Amino acid sequence: MKSLTASQPSRGALAATLLALGLALPGAAAAETVGHVDTAFKLIGRNHQVVVEAFDDPSVKGVSCYVSRARTGGLKGTFGLAEDTADASVACRQVGDISFSGPLREQEEVFSQSASILFKKVRIVRMVDPRRNTLVYLVYSDKLIEGSPQNSVTAVPVPASLPIPLR
Repeated sequence: MKSLTASQPSRGALAATLLALGLALPGAAAAETVGHVDTAFKLIGRNHQVVVEAFDDPSVKGVSCYVSRARTGGLKGTFGLAEDTADASVACRQVGDISFSGPLREQEEVFSQSASILFKKVRIVRMVDPRRNTLVYLVYSDKLIEGSPQNSVTAVPVPASLPIPLR
């Protein structure tokens, strides 16, 4: 059996590099992983999981969103080559005093993360409901040719004393 030297990368390092390349696709948004649960055991590679991630709305201070989504395991999932299912859910909450970095668009993508190595993304769009002074967040997945009708919605009411500034 051949021993590893400092000049030979380990299999773990190679797997970590490939995984990082698969996750670091252009346009992929970074989110903080809160936790995960395994949903199916895989003998080789990581298990199938439901992952919970958090991100802060970049234009609305005091609002954080939590996204749960399926992550495919096995060898393909471990190396970032699998296509995750379109199942996702979102819950956005006021976590502090709300303030706006500037006027908001009536509809704007605030989060995007790759769900396959090339063409599928999980997206969150913020919509403004000015009549009710509420921020509405919609999560869905899309694909280059055909997206998914599966979606989830959540809303964060803004105090009446703080009108939402629109562009």
